[in-house]
Amino acid sequence: MPALAVDATAPVAHAFASCDVAHFPTPLMGSAAGADKQEAAAWSADLSAALYNVDGWGAPYFFVNEDGDVAVRPHGAATLPGQEIDLAKVVAKAAGPRAAAGLGLPLPLLVRFPDVLRHRVEALNTAFDYAVRSTGYGARYQGVYPVKCNQDRYVVEDIVEFGAPFRFGLEAGSKPELLLAMSCLVARGNPDALLICNGYKDDEYVSLALMARAMGLNTVIVLEQEEELDIVVEASRRLGVRPVVGMRAKLRTKHAGHFGSTSGEKGKFGLNAAQILSVVTKLKTIGMLDCLQLLHFHIGSQIPTTALLSDGVGEAAQIYCELARLGADMRVIDVGGGLGIDYDGSHSAQTDMSVAYSLEEYAAAVVAAVGRVCDRKGVQHPIICSESGRALVSHHSVLVFEAFSASAPGRIDTATAYLLEDLTDDCRADYRNLMAAAVRGDYDTCALYADQLKRRCAEQFKEGVLGLEHLAAVDGLCEIVARGMGAAEAPRTYHINLSVFTSLPDMWAIGQQFPIIPIQRLHERPAIDGVLSDLTCDSDGKVGQFIGGRHSLPLHELPSHGTRGYYLGMFLGGAYQEALGGLHNLFGGPSVVRVSQSDGPHCFAVTRAAAGPSCADVLRAMQHEPEVMFEVLKQRTDGATAAALARVFGAMPYLVFDPEAAVMSSGESCGMSSDSEGSAAGAADEDDDEWEFMRGFTV
Repeated sequence: MPALAVDATAPVAHAFASCDVAHFPTPLMGSAAGADKQEAAAWSADLSAALYNVDGWGAPYFFVNEDGDVAVRPHGAATLPGQEIDLAKVVAKAAGPRAAAGLGLPLPLLVRFPDVLRHRVEALNTAFDYAVRSTGYGARYQGVYPVKCNQDRYVVEDIVEFGAPFRFGLEAGSKPELLLAMSCLVARGNPDALLICNGYKDDEYVSLALMARAMGLNTVIVLEQEEELDIVVEASRRLGVRPVVGMRAKLRTKHAGHFGSTSGEKGKFGLNAAQILSVVTKLKTIGMLDCLQLLHFHIGSQIPTTALLSDGVGEAAQIYCELARLGADMRVIDVGGGLGIDYDGSHSAQTDMSVAYSLEEYAAAVVAAVGRVCDRKGVQHPIICSESGRALVSHHSVLVFEAFSASAPGRIDTATAYLLEDLTDDCRADYRNLMAAAVRGDYDTCALYADQLKRRCAEQFKEGVLGLEHLAAVDGLCEIVARGMGAAEAPRTYHINLSVFTSLPDMWAIGQQFPIIPIQRLHERPAIDGVLSDLTCDSDGKVGQFIGGRHSLPLHELPSHGTRGYYLGMFLGGAYQEALGGLHNLFGGPSVVRVSQSDGPHCFAVTRAAAGPSCADVLRAMQHEPEVMFEVLKQRTDGATAAALARVFGAMPYLVFDPEAAVMSSGESCGMSSDSEGSAAGAADEDDDEWEFMRGFTV
């Protein structure tokens, strides 16, 4: 736009040093400070819970307590008031110095709640049991847990143990998964529990599955491809074990979301109608049609509605009845995965982040659809199996990490303000016009001149006419003008002691959103809009999309005593994230604590604690030899340096901070810190033997 007629050599009317947002004629400016104080005083934990929609995505397990901390109801709605677990106190115990009765674990920290896992297993089985009884369905529900969701030993063992009264079994999709499933079911499982063998198969996989059947396990080999039948038949003859076989049907039904891309006629797995008939013919020819006893299908993860669910289950039930008509000894219909969870608390079918039904509604829809088709066809009701992994394990763990610094808000450096008078004539004209428009309250014109001034100065900087100090002064001017115009402050970047690629791979890879909120100080108003940036040397290592469609997250100012002690929790991430995480920048996994509800003073007991992988561990995982590396480096050091090197090899790869500076923002002095006295990463007097003890520490 044309510049106003000004004399660029005349003194500037408004000195930069005295310029402040209060000089701008915005009605709200005069009372802004007072309003902020009133808002802070009126804020409450309930308002934070509503702001982050904790009741939407967290019920019945997570809530904000009166202290402003996130707390856990380990038994869901049946949790008594004295059984609630304060998550901030768990982290204080885990990360606090051992000298103060803490465990000295470095952060990030994964907190597991086996009581929540038990409740999920019981809730799933109870929902199906109620649906069976209320509709008069003629068979039972008997589910399995797909171990690919989280293969952690204690998670799998817990599910098998908690599920034993319900005949709950396991599903495996590879040889290692099959081995761990066999071992766990033999040691802890119900004899009737199903062992479903999915995935691509070779002779070794099939032979292993047949060995499991010979051991007395209720093993079913599900054919994903037609040619796998020949492998099964040959192996069964060689081993003298008669198999139980299932087929995965490729349905026409699919949903349109990201998670539905593996379903439908073009899905990755399954047999179409012609292939199903071909398998039936082959089995009948060799006298093994009675071995075909299960039909499996998968509509896709995060099925959005029960209408789509009923449609897919009904189609599969038709195939099941046809197989029974053709002479197969059908007994089980496996509806696969797809039972979704509400990541954003919206209870909506419009995105992949939510589902428009409850656990009870899901079970009722499945049972009704199978029963309706079988009754119409005159076929005996089959056992209903599901592979609901996401819904079982997502809620049981919380990833806690620290924000260790944040980008500074825009500020004015009065020490460089005088440099504005040294700008070239055209830039000084823009400066004068900008200030004149700002004082008049002509904000549209003001924005145009600010943009023009910054652009012109940037061009002159590239030409060497202006110095770096001039750019800083102009940026400061434009920042305060924007604030005076009431422009929203750009989100600040909070730097977090975490690797997105290692701990939140779905967030990076497929845009999955998980609830992320501060775990304490929720009785204070979170007045800063922030985005999260991780430790990795990669521009994708950030979180800038949050549940509810937000492009920033309401956060608090970091503690004034330094930059230690501000902790965030990522929730509903118990499925897939641990199994998918890699070693980007050689950041390993987090420390882990297992926390059960108890009758102690804090309502919890840590039953297992382990520090995350050390620098040596992650180097070894990439075929390096830490011991050899240490010996090479030691040759060029003295004794003290060698000892320091040894400690680094034994420490976790994440940042280490002074434990004395870490005090809980809520006022507790028990030391929530990402390192602590006595931890391997930060204690200078700790030797390797003590580190090894800490890595395998069990309470």
